[in-house]
Amino acid sequence: MRTNYCGAINTQYLDQTITLYGWVHRRRDHGGVIFIDLRDREGLIQVVCDPDNVETFQRAEKIRNEFVLKITGRVRHRPEGTVNTALFSGEIEVLIADMEILNTSLTPPFLMDDDNLSESVRLEHRYLDLRRPVMQSNLRLRHKVAMAVRVFLDEHGFLDVETPILTKSTPEGARDYLVPSRVNAGHFFALPQSPQLFKQLLMVSGFDRYYQIARCFRDEDLRADRQPEFTQIDIETSFLAENEIMSLMEEMIRYLFKSVRNIELPNPFPRLTYADAIFKYGTDKPDLRVALELVELTDVMQEVPFKVFREAAEKPNGRVAALCIPNGGKLTRKEIDDYTSFVAIYGAKGLAYIKVNKLDDGLEGLQSPILKFLTEETIKAILTRTAAQDGDLIFFGADKAKIVNDALGALRIKIGHEHGLAEDNWEPLWVVDFPMFERDEEENRWQALHHPFTSPADGHEDLLETEPGSALSKAYDMVLNGSEIGGGSVRIHRQEIQSKVFRALNISEEEAQEKFSFLLEALQYGAPPHGGIAFGLDRIMTMMTGTESIRDVIAFPKTQRAQCLLTHAPGTVDEKQLRELNIRLRKTDLPKS
Repeated sequence: MRTNYCGAINTQYLDQTITLYGWVHRRRDHGGVIFIDLRDREGLIQVVCDPDNVETFQRAEKIRNEFVLKITGRVRHRPEGTVNTALFSGEIEVLIADMEILNTSLTPPFLMDDDNLSESVRLEHRYLDLRRPVMQSNLRLRHKVAMAVRVFLDEHGFLDVETPILTKSTPEGARDYLVPSRVNAGHFFALPQSPQLFKQLLMVSGFDRYYQIARCFRDEDLRADRQPEFTQIDIETSFLAENEIMSLMEEMIRYLFKSVRNIELPNPFPRLTYADAIFKYGTDKPDLRVALELVELTDVMQEVPFKVFREAAEKPNGRVAALCIPNGGKLTRKEIDDYTSFVAIYGAKGLAYIKVNKLDDGLEGLQSPILKFLTEETIKAILTRTAAQDGDLIFFGADKAKIVNDALGALRIKIGHEHGLAEDNWEPLWVVDFPMFERDEEENRWQALHHPFTSPADGHEDLLETEPGSALSKAYDMVLNGSEIGGGSVRIHRQEIQSKVFRALNISEEEAQEKFSFLLEALQYGAPPHGGIAFGLDRIMTMMTGTESIRDVIAFPKTQRAQCLLTHAPGTVDEKQLRELNIRLRKTDLPKS
């Protein structure tokens, strides 16, 4: 039997005869002595094959990378001058007494310690990619985080309850993945975007504290931080107010980072209202490592000759704001042009600027193509509000408020990290007091900012029918270094309030009954006050490991086209399967041969 993992052998095993299993990481022939770096999930160990052991030496000569071996041998000190301090096993080696080749291997398409690999090659050979030490480390850390979550929640009285994967499609949220039913012709299941309704029903059922490390599915456009199927730490509890839920979840995240990565997060996390987050940072998930803030100038620009600023300031939903970059005057024209192209991604039509060369020289100390369109009084107001100093550069955004916020908010992060204006630390916060609804201009209707089961803030219930755009909610998001890692809310536990929300969302009574009759009925049977949160496990892992893509912390991820390059999913199915499901494909749907 295996004595221990390769990477767990050290000087404690000196002079012992041990048995190891693993893969050949490297084979080196040094003057008749063969050295093998044997690798398993815990790391590497050096094993030595001496030519005096003729039979074993002959086997060792045939060995190549990624052969699977069983090694039995004696642990000894490495010769003087050959110690490898980078390895846990770096002070010792194993002199082989017996070796068995358990399986051979083709020459792999890449080396296991090669970091310069294309992602497509990695995903096509994911079973090999997962052998690489960095990927093994990522998934081991993911296991530790999941275990820490379970330990914390178990100690706080939460029960792990599984909820259905085959469920019912709902009209709100992202696009569902649909599953046709064979036994109920013409009907479809949906894969859950979250266990939201079922965990609320568990609260109605009296299960008080629930959690689940749940698989969720959303058929939406993908980015580096999104997958069609993902994992969330799903939590719900009864009889706790929003501040109590937030404090408990904050404690859990501090515990995770401390126990798994020995990272101390602040206690307590700062809190920021949604309105202040948008006003200061242009986003509801601000990266507080960057100290830069947006500066409001809308009121200053309502009568300026500069048409771009004036028209934006006059719009009911317009905004003019500035972003002052310390020592930004060093930026070249090309860099400014590149930033102009960058903000265009967010809908900005341009990026006006003022370089502050020397304040004492008045207007002569400023440099900008827009100065001639601004009054001296306006320029003084800009300099005062931005607190600009010599050598600074002021960027401007002027358009619909959403475009200005998105563009300057993204520019703030980009410049902050590119020009040394971001701290190297962990900055969590809570964003609170979200609006209940946001306006869908295309469909001319309100939609839920979080989801339609979020409770309105105290005293805002009547606004649901009179001024839905002014109603705030009991929602809260946890943000870490500019990424939302968790979002939740206190839920609606009274049927009449839930019906008001549906009406505000233009969901008719008939549609509400069709889609949510089970929930509306359950709320009439003594539903307790309850709330919860869901954390994105994949996103937390991406941050903990410092990887650039969420795909590096998922064992078998999809590409940005929602494809699995390993199994070639999704794939076609034969006509017999389609007939069983009562499905007929249109010719335009058929894949090209």
